[in-house]
Amino acid sequence: MPWIKNFDEAKALEKAMQAFWAHGYEATSMQNLVECTGVNRGSLYATYGGKRAFFLAALQMYDQKMRRELLAGLAARNRPREAITALFRTFMEDVAEDDSNRGCLLTNTALELSAHDPEIARIVAHAQKQTEGFFARMIIKGQKCGEIAGHVDAEGTARGLLASLLGLVVLVRSRPDTALLQGIVADALRRLD
Repeated sequence: MPWIKNFDEAKALEKAMQAFWAHGYEATSMQNLVECTGVNRGSLYATYGGKRAFFLAALQMYDQKMRRELLAGLAARNRPREAITALFRTFMEDVAEDDSNRGCLLTNTALELSAHDPEIARIVAHAQKQTEGFFARMIIKGQKCGEIAGHVDAEGTARGLLASLLGLVVLVRSRPDTALLQGIVADALRRLD
């Protein structure tokens, strides 16, 4: 008799994503995943094959739901300069909420796993490249409408903004000092003048 999945895979994946985001890959055990999803170990193994595959699915979900949808929404709802500013503010808001300064799952994964796992390194690098592309598109669009100085090098500034954003995300977790983080954001945004 074939095995029948009797749980909502999307909900379980969302719960696993939250667990990996809060604790990291190494600190999240299969037992933690069983407990947070409410799905028995056998069903998780039958669906994903193991913790690493479950993590990869959760990381892909994060990339789609959190990063891609966030960037698309910011670009659609805001003028170019404000879209860039709003992305930085999104991570600053984490500091204001107690126990929510989890940073970014992609960046956390870059620090924890990318050096040891080429597949994960490719996923993270692709996401970073797309975020850099978001910055470059917003800069070019902002230059066309006069919001961003015409002399600003879109590609170089986009790389600098990406570096500032990644630094901010790391500091949100390790040193969530609001004044420090606000200074980093202000310095990053001055690159647009």
